[in-house]
Amino acid sequence: MPQLAGQVDGVVGVDTPVDTHRDTLTAAVVNPIGAVLADAQVSADADGYQRLLELARQQVPGRRCWALEGTGSYGAGLADFLDAVGEHVVEVCRPKRPAQRGGRKTDALDAIRAAREALVSEHLIHPRRRGEREALRVLLATRGGAVLARTAAVNQLKALIVSAPEALRAELRGRTSKQQIASCLARTTRPGDDVELRATMRALGCTAERIQTLTTEARELEQEIDLLVQAMAPELLALVGVGPISAAQILVSWSHRGRFRSDAAFAAFAGAAPIPASSGLTTRHRLNRAGDRQLNRALPTVVLVRARVDPATRA
Repeated sequence: MPQLAGQVDGVVGVDTPVDTHRDTLTAAVVNPIGAVLADAQVSADADGYQRLLELARQQVPGRRCWALEGTGSYGAGLADFLDAVGEHVVEVCRPKRPAQRGGRKTDALDAIRAAREALVSEHLIHPRRRGEREALRVLLATRGGAVLARTAAVNQLKALIVSAPEALRAELRGRTSKQQIASCLARTTRPGDDVELRATMRALGCTAERIQTLTTEARELEQEIDLLVQAMAPELLALVGVGPISAAQILVSWSHRGRFRSDAAFAAFAGAAPIPASSGLTTRHRLNRAGDRQLNRALPTVVLVRARVDPATRA
């Protein structure tokens, strides 16, 4: 049975902006049976948020709910504003294809669809919280970018060494990555070196400096993440195999108590719950490749560490 049935006097559906029209919001107010009461388009700023709130209070003065798309991106500002004034907000998923037969699609139709989807949904999705959780998310994302960039820089350094002049290549090959980076940082050109050797050494030195900078950046961000996780959920870090990065990803995906109705719902969100694929006399399951893939990646990391250091897990 839909959760909103009999609980609200109306729903305000909001089509949040995308890259093509990121400066506007389109909203539609519908009653409990899905009939459209009003619609409006406003600017995606504080004044626009206030206008939408006034429209909602005018059309649905009693119990109301807001159905927003993209509360983690372009809809984050509106979701934060509504939460601050005590409004009931749920998140609806953006459709992969036009919801109307014949391919009709407008911002107003999307807003109406969002409101009606919230009315018929059996399991409402509560938006992720901001504050400490958002602080963790931005630090985690930035560290992830630094790690990816460092990996790309190390690969570039290896490729430069492979094609370097023979004398330089012979000196650097056979060493560990850390030794190669240190050697590239320490080397200097001499007046008698030819142009190819000077250019190659210059490229190796710049790449090694980039690796060193990104390594320091990732390490400092991890320290900040560790401090935040210790303040938010020290019990997570006390678990065997759970480090600050895995714990941070779990907290970012989970967000807050009450967002998931059960452990099974959280497992499905993580893509860790097998999907029944039985037919006739055949009983089987298949892997769930949907859900939050970053959270899904954190889980085997925890398991692999526990399998290495925890006797109970190995058993």
